[in-house]
Amino acid sequence: MKYVIRCAAALWIAAILFVGSASAAAPAVSAQSAILLDRNTGRVLWAQNSDQRALIASTTKIMTGLLVCELCSLDAPVEIPPEAVNVEGSSMDLQAGDVFQVKTLLYGMMLHSGNDAATALAVYCAGSVANFAVLMNQKAQQLGLCDTHFVNPHGLDDSEHYSTAADLAHLAAAAMEDPVFREVVSTKAIALEGRQFTNHNKLLWQYPGALGVKTGYTRAAGRILVSCAQQQGRELVAVTIDDPNDWADHAALLDYGFSTFTTERIASAGAVLGRVPVLSGTEPYAMVAAAEDVIFPVASEERWTATVDVPRFVYAPVREGDPAGVLRIYVDGAQTLSVPLYWCHTVLEEE
Repeated sequence: MKYVIRCAAALWIAAILFVGSASAAAPAVSAQSAILLDRNTGRVLWAQNSDQRALIASTTKIMTGLLVCELCSLDAPVEIPPEAVNVEGSSMDLQAGDVFQVKTLLYGMMLHSGNDAATALAVYCAGSVANFAVLMNQKAQQLGLCDTHFVNPHGLDDSEHYSTAADLAHLAAAAMEDPVFREVVSTKAIALEGRQFTNHNKLLWQYPGALGVKTGYTRAAGRILVSCAQQQGRELVAVTIDDPNDWADHAALLDYGFSTFTTERIASAGAVLGRVPVLSGTEPYAMVAAAEDVIFPVASEERWTATVDVPRFVYAPVREGDPAGVLRIYVDGAQTLSVPLYWCHTVLEEE
């Protein structure tokens, strides 16, 4: 490993270059589209037609479940509305007038894939399926899912209901930040209010470190799987769409991600990465740093650099914790990650 320091006027830039040997080739998968994502950094480790829009079946319930976790109290009672009865597809066999806690319906939706549970939760949360779809699309926009659109909470086929492997991966990565959602989708089996639910996600039994997330299938959509696994402190998200061999393909993708990529510490939290001249200040310079450790996945054959971009100078006052610049990480010349930097301390204006 070689470290290079470059200076340009008052702009302090640190660059780190890493060169290694070749790594294992990515596996071939049977999916129409697929992606492997490092959940902690958002780096795409491998992709195949990942921006291709497609039907997504019950993986829709990742969004439904996330919204329920954010908006609802788990112990709140829900009276099953008529529109949630006899919904096509997987079912909890709910009857109008039944009363279940949000928690029971959430587990029934995420583990058993109950379309009736999804509908009941949507009506409870937003008053109607249509209103809930509005919330789903607003959340999608908030998360930057540009190729995703929802019209229902369960994922039954509709030409206006679609997403991509890339968007599903980023959605799952965000959903796994929620501790309640995370606990639900990682549960293998549970009994609630007289109902027994067993998770349809076989990877929870078959793959070391598997954490969830959701299966999906309709005849038109094919088999869809979103998975998340953790090993040695790293979390990966894999998505396959229209994949007849999804269980094996996910195991191969996750194996590839964990074995081929290792993490490099680019910066430590609070460590000074640069200094900027301060005009009219009580101190001549202000220091910049990252608020958290910056750890980035790299393959052994990749060349990467990290640069610190900060202003040539600033006027006092400078406030500790305010934005100061950006740490940019490039892989083979392409920017792959940017991390905000902050002022390490306060510099007051001289009197």
